Amino acid sequence: MPLLVTDSSWTQTDSTVCLSVPLKGAKASKVDILSTDNYLKVHYPPYLFEAFLFEPVDDDRSTAKVGDGVAVFNLPKRTNKVWEHLMLTTNDKEKKEIREKALLKYQEKLSAQSTSRAAKRHTEKKYALEKMMTLEKEKRDSIQKMKDKEREKTTAELAAWQLRQEQKAEEEDQLKFHSQRQSQNRLKAVTTKQENGCSDGAHVKLDQRGNCEAKSRRKQKDLPAPRLVGNIQVTFTPRLFPTALRESRVPEEEEWLKKQAECRRSVNADVEELEDLKEEERNPDWLKNKGDKCFVTGDYLGAVNAYSLAIRLNRKIPALYSNRAACHLKLNNLHKAIEDSSQALDLLTPPVAANAAARARANVRRGSAFCQLQLYAEGLQDYQAALKIDPHNEALQADTQKVRDIIQNTAANP
Repeated sequence: MPLLVTDSSWTQTDSTVCLSVPLKGAKASKVDILSTDNYLKVHYPPYLFEAFLFEPVDDDRSTAKVGDGVAVFNLPKRTNKVWEHLMLTTNDKEKKEIREKALLKYQEKLSAQSTSRAAKRHTEKKYALEKMMTLEKEKRDSIQKMKDKEREKTTAELAAWQLRQEQKAEEEDQLKFHSQRQSQNRLKAVTTKQENGCSDGAHVKLDQRGNCEAKSRRKQKDLPAPRLVGNIQVTFTPRLFPTALRESRVPEEEEWLKKQAECRRSVNADVEELEDLKEEERNPDWLKNKGDKCFVTGDYLGAVNAYSLAIRLNRKIPALYSNRAACHLKLNNLHKAIEDSSQALDLLTPPVAANAAARARANVRRGSAFCQLQLYAEGLQDYQAALKIDPHNEALQADTQKVRDIIQNTAANP
């Protein structure tokens, strides 16, 4: 049974309430604080302080400082006015209702924070992916610009070569034209000599024969050599890129592929993690048995990891959530134990004889977590639900009676 703290002190202004709770030697790491707009709980075993506030406060702007043997709370008021008392004067039933509503609101707040963190992580991953895609686009644009420059350079070189070939052909045509003109001039000269006398006939024949031989040699020289016929085997290096391999671009391409792989790992981390599992590690039943063995040997963290991986593979097995709740109880993760027990009970519907034992275990584990959080009324409801399933369980009867006694003693000594 917890010892209620009654020697707290408080001061107020029109807009703020300052509350000091002595910690009686407890370490700051051992202090459990639960705060809502109309309820405040400070639990440091075996002491308990509860405050059912006189007026609502702004929980989002409230602050708490724990140290030097005291917990100091700064609670901004919702309305600027002076309180008559710090706490409401109510009966146990109203206190119970306020406590239950505060716990529900606190759990909803934790759930909202978890959802917000998940959304933030998703946004960050999305931003990283968009940034990576932008970098990849810039890299592709840079490669395309280099290709365009190389293509322009090659086109210019080809145009220059064609121009040189045309100039060379024109020069050859001019030389041929001059040679023909010279031959014609010589032929005219020979004809003139023949007309002048027969003595020059031999020279004319020699000149004509020489011109014919020169022309024949010139024609043979202009003809290209015959081409060789054959087949050329062409092979290509396997490539991930559509472009040809360039030695100067190999480091950039390797870096781009590395960034692609990192991006895929960041977006599909869970999928890749599951793909890396061994065949037996993909079996939820095998993982459940492994978690059970770890629990028996006292390796509760190992058991939680095994059950969590099995849940990722199959989220419809209630025993995985119930067993993980038992591990969280051993690790004093009480809120997680409540969440897993509740999930197991949701899956164990409709209630039938085949799942009666499993429902009883889940109720007991959730009730135990509620009691350790000093929420004995909620814990008693779960113990009674388990006792209704198994009314002849003596250990369960004894635990239920202990919870009833604690509630009665608390009511008798407020």
